[in-house]
Amino acid sequence: MLMLKLAIEIKRRKMISLANKYGFQADETVQCSQELDLLLNMHQRADTLQLQDKNATHEYKKIIH
Repeated sequence: MLMLKLAIEIKRRKMISLANKYGFQADETVQCSQELDLLLNMHQRADTLQLQDKNATHEYKKIIH
């Protein structure tokens, strides 16, 4: 998860740099923004899965005790 957070931060900085250099609607900026969106979606899915796993573990413990 730490590597994903690092990748998100690097991509975010690159997108800001591209936006400052070429503008917000430039193809390069839009492409980078879409790549950042994918990374953010991956992060959100990972968080959701972790939460589901924690909830399942909690429910399992309630059942076996």
